[in-house]
Amino acid sequence: MLVPMNWLREYIDPALPVEVLAEKLTRAGIAVENIRRQDTGLDKVVVGLVRAVEKHPGAERLWVCRVDPGTGELPVVTGAENVRPGQKVPVALVGASLPNGLVIREAEIRSVRSAGMLCSAAELALDEKTVAPEDRQGILVLPPDAVVGQPVAVALGLADPVMELELTPNRADCLAVVNVAREVAAITGQPLTLPVVTVREEGTGMTGNQVKVTIEDGELCSRYAARLFTDLQPGPSPAWMQQRLRSAGMRPINNIVDITNYVMLEWGHPLHAFDCDTVKDGHIIVRRAWKGEKLVTLDGQERELNPENLVIADPEKAIALAGVMGGAATEITPDTRVILLEAAHFQPASVRRTARQVGLRSEASQRFEKGVNIATVTLAMDRVAQLIEQLGVAKVVPGYVDVYRRQWQPERIPFRVSRINALLGTALPSGEMANLFQRLGFKVTWDAGEPGETGVVAVPTYRADLTGEHDLAEEVARLYGYDRIPTTLPVGRTTHGQRTWPQLCREKIVNTLVGCGLREVITFSFINPRHLDRLGLFSGEQKDKVVPVFNPLSEEQGVLRPTILPGLLEVAARNENRRVADVAVFELGATFQAKALPLNELPVEKWRVAVLVTGRGPGHWQRPSLDYDFYYLKGVAEKLFTVLKINGVAWEPSVAYPFLHPGRAARVSAGNGAFLGYVGEMHPAVVEAYGLAGRPVVMELDVRCLIALAQAKADYKPLPRFPSTDRDMAMLLPDTVPAGRVDQVIAAVGGELVERWRLFDVYKGVQIPAGFHSLAYTIRYQAADRTLTDEEVNAAHEAIKQALATMLGAEFR
Repeated sequence: MLVPMNWLREYIDPALPVEVLAEKLTRAGIAVENIRRQDTGLDKVVVGLVRAVEKHPGAERLWVCRVDPGTGELPVVTGAENVRPGQKVPVALVGASLPNGLVIREAEIRSVRSAGMLCSAAELALDEKTVAPEDRQGILVLPPDAVVGQPVAVALGLADPVMELELTPNRADCLAVVNVAREVAAITGQPLTLPVVTVREEGTGMTGNQVKVTIEDGELCSRYAARLFTDLQPGPSPAWMQQRLRSAGMRPINNIVDITNYVMLEWGHPLHAFDCDTVKDGHIIVRRAWKGEKLVTLDGQERELNPENLVIADPEKAIALAGVMGGAATEITPDTRVILLEAAHFQPASVRRTARQVGLRSEASQRFEKGVNIATVTLAMDRVAQLIEQLGVAKVVPGYVDVYRRQWQPERIPFRVSRINALLGTALPSGEMANLFQRLGFKVTWDAGEPGETGVVAVPTYRADLTGEHDLAEEVARLYGYDRIPTTLPVGRTTHGQRTWPQLCREKIVNTLVGCGLREVITFSFINPRHLDRLGLFSGEQKDKVVPVFNPLSEEQGVLRPTILPGLLEVAARNENRRVADVAVFELGATFQAKALPLNELPVEKWRVAVLVTGRGPGHWQRPSLDYDFYYLKGVAEKLFTVLKINGVAWEPSVAYPFLHPGRAARVSAGNGAFLGYVGEMHPAVVEAYGLAGRPVVMELDVRCLIALAQAKADYKPLPRFPSTDRDMAMLLPDTVPAGRVDQVIAAVGGELVERWRLFDVYKGVQIPAGFHSLAYTIRYQAADRTLTDEEVNAAHEAIKQALATMLGAEFR
């Protein structure tokens, strides 16, 4: 937002240098990004009158002008094609240093003396968008009423600085010069003088008899007002208005457009003028566009609309995009004599959506998008009428039409003096706080029961950003002065920060898996349902637990993952496509399951750790590389259980998982029977569906259960004082008997004398009967209080063998 100081001073005299005022505004939350000095480099540039123009005797494309800058005629050589006698133009005198760095010196050009330079808009550093297209080429022709000899900065209204405000989205009210003046008045305490709006209605007839307004969609348009003007006299706006518009960053066009733009900058409320004769029956209809409806806008582009767009229409067609741009069919032309002026309040989201769709952003749409003051609809319209009448642009037809569908109720915010002081760390008395509110234009009413402690603030309609007590506290802080609020430290006992037990366990899980050579990955929690089809999890009861995503961005993000495996399989497939066959990755993340569909409560969120390995592990000079198989991943899991100090883990063959190989999968459970997860080789159908090579092996464990079973401290035993004895045994067992059953028998029968045991060989061959396999164990016997005798070891060993034979049908080799 550009605020010219000469415009601001019309409403308030801050009695401060512009730099000091900018500092005070910035400290109060209205950031002044820059102070533009428009007259920089224009010290010796004045208004000159072109007395005569002659062809240069030595050059076809040059002209010799006799120019009077107010001190006598000077010869000036120029190449401008648009110079004519009688024009008033900017003349840079000898010694001038222009904004582009050019220094003007007296010179001879092709034997003709030149004592200055005629300047173009670009050479004066005028913003191109504020200059009319016809003035962008050649020298800049000044208005006929420009005073000869006057500094061109004064003639063009460039002598005063312009403040450039960087507004936050909540302060859309400061997109109006009047509201910036209100802020300055509140900050400086200087008196505020706002324009007095009165309208002389001298036109014939009544607006209400000639104009009808119908609002079909009250949600998108809560208020629409219209006025009529007759006997329009199109032409340029006065110089003072053009100067202010240029300083505010807008290009003057003609008197009626300039007046509506001027009022928009002044009061922050956009307006639009229609040629009334082109509006059928004078009937304005505010409605949603029809599907496929077309509208040619003022820029000459044909736009295809849809029901999401709000349009201004007559009974036959759309004539404008509400809040964005008018239509070409109803624009003001030199032949226009009757004007229908619009002032309205549109829903900000609707204007933003339409502006983005058609790619049009303007000063008007910017204000509508941020929200305009609904109370200034008729005020802004009357201000336009006042200026039109004062400048003799047209006659104002008595009356106006105002359709107000949803009456705006001013915000009334209760507050407590003690609470605001507590939020700010201040000790302001109630009287001083009320004075701050009143300086902002807020009306304060104290409660009868607690006068001076609790009250209600009536917020003006132009401050729609204030909704609660915390907003009032901010207003007090910025007006009182942030620099005056004492600096304090938080009060309370400090504690030594540390990770919680679940956080420590998660850290251990990640560090252990990384230490095992795995790489951590992060995949999306939203997945495509086809992954669940491939894994066989999208049928029966399992399908009822899948959480769908409403309005997903794409099918790839259609459901919340009930398992982490799809993400890891996609990682493996992506690496496979890039010829990376050896993959060892893991992810620790959340999975989701619905309690029931449709969702009436939040889904169950479970944290899991999943691992996928495929190919071969890295080898080195001491050890060859190993295949990533079931036993490799089982070893990783056992290492993890050891780190977390989880004992008594049981491994059982399982066929319950449709995505795992039925003969190469295991269910993992704790000693108390709690389910921990599964480990297994992927089913060949799944491997084929993802286009993988090899035999990927996966594991998924329940992190919550791991955390519940993990122990912070280990059970330590002293180093043995007495020697141990190792004994081996080899046995034949049916294939249906897993090694875990053997472990249970050895632990139960061996008792305290068995220090450890280890399975060191599994064999199946021609010497082994069909349906059997051979297991070989080493068992270590040791006592903590004595050296065991051979008799004791033999007895314990025979007892174990007897139990294995009796309970499991073992035959010893």
